[in-house]
Amino acid sequence: MEAVRKEEIYTINDIYALPDGKRAEIIDGKIYSMAPPNRRHQDISFSLAKKIAEYIEAEGGKCKVYLAPFAVFLNENNQNYVEPDISVICNPDKLTDQGCNGAPDWIIEIVSQGSKAMDYFTKLFKYRTSGVREYWIVDPAKDLIMAYRFEKETMEQYSFGENAPVGIYEGFSVKVQ
Repeated sequence: MEAVRKEEIYTINDIYALPDGKRAEIIDGKIYSMAPPNRRHQDISFSLAKKIAEYIEAEGGKCKVYLAPFAVFLNENNQNYVEPDISVICNPDKLTDQGCNGAPDWIIEIVSQGSKAMDYFTKLFKYRTSGVREYWIVDPAKDLIMAYRFEKETMEQYSFGENAPVGIYEGFSVKVQ
């Protein structure tokens, strides 16, 4: 009889035990290593975060914008830890010195070569079931934005250069170049 191999369950403690400079995320106890982003990824991330932050400030909003690496502890358990490229959090009670406890209102992930399956499938499902209100997948290889508005159960696709309306803010749209 062959022994059944038990899959290891990873926790937040495993993230904190990583060597300096190494980044990873945990979804449902499974660990995923993260490669450093390229320059275009960083340009898009900074540009979007800046536009969003400027809009919130101009409107006198209370939401906060955070760029990766920023710790998001999605659930009460210690087996879900992500570092979205951009997190928008509107409930200040979720914020601690360690990061965000619970689902951000809006998450943006910028697809890189090594993160396609994670962004399009694993994270899409996890963010939807964790209470994220809106999730954007920005894909520089395709010049596309997939905007999932979970509260309205809609998904819309926008090309770079088009105005993409933001579901959590009435009358606000963002153009990715």
